[in-house]
Amino acid sequence: MPDFSRLLTALLLTCLSAFAHGEKLRIVTEPWAPYVYVESGQAKGIDYDVTVEVFKRLGVEVDWQFLPWKRCLAMIDQGLADGILDIFYTEHRANQLLYPNEPLSDVEFVLFYANARPHPVNSLQDLRGLTVGTSPGYSYAPAFSDSPLFTREPAPTHEANFGKLQRGRIDLLITDRRVGRYLSKYLGLDQQISELPLVVSRQSQYLAVRRDVGMDALIQRFNAELNRFKQEPAYAALNARYAGAEENFRTTVEQQERSTP
Repeated sequence: MPDFSRLLTALLLTCLSAFAHGEKLRIVTEPWAPYVYVESGQAKGIDYDVTVEVFKRLGVEVDWQFLPWKRCLAMIDQGLADGILDIFYTEHRANQLLYPNEPLSDVEFVLFYANARPHPVNSLQDLRGLTVGTSPGYSYAPAFSDSPLFTREPAPTHEANFGKLQRGRIDLLITDRRVGRYLSKYLGLDQQISELPLVVSRQSQYLAVRRDVGMDALIQRFNAELNRFKQEPAYAALNARYAGAEENFRTTVEQQERSTP
């Protein structure tokens, strides 16, 4: 038994040191602005930048892949990726993934509608008979996902969902409040699409890794460093920078609209 324990300890240390000796951690995620996205060939976003900084402090190199969310989940299932960024916690996923205690961010799922076809919604009961655009592979509140009152229709991309909403192919779409605001402005639809005040659900986003040997120690180190970083002025500055970028983006859009003949 002592020999077995020593062998297990040596194996664990080998796995932990692998990332410090050139082996990169493979992380997948879907573009989900402003949390993580690619602009002019450069990856950025609030959660992306925080994660990059934490792993830099830990001395862990990361190989990033940006894919549709269902593909990200499939790569985790197939063992083709070590971790996944901006995933929600569920009991089912916790059987396969290790989560830190500290989330990267919190999101609010709300409903967006086309101004030309408003649908007053004060509760999920008001969705009776409607079709709501969703994103494949996303985890929503059970009251929303399991309701028989309305139809949920997935689209391949978030952009496609907004296009379907604009053209009247769906009645509403559900997405995070900040993502919806950012994307509607990016697509030039912010004067045609609005959000409803009802919050369908609130969830936290995490960096999670597969339950492989050595990963439990890695996620504990990540959690501790993320906690430390969140107490520093650099973290507040990062959030302020993205808040400023969003405000500049809104101002630019408004100026362009006012100057359009």
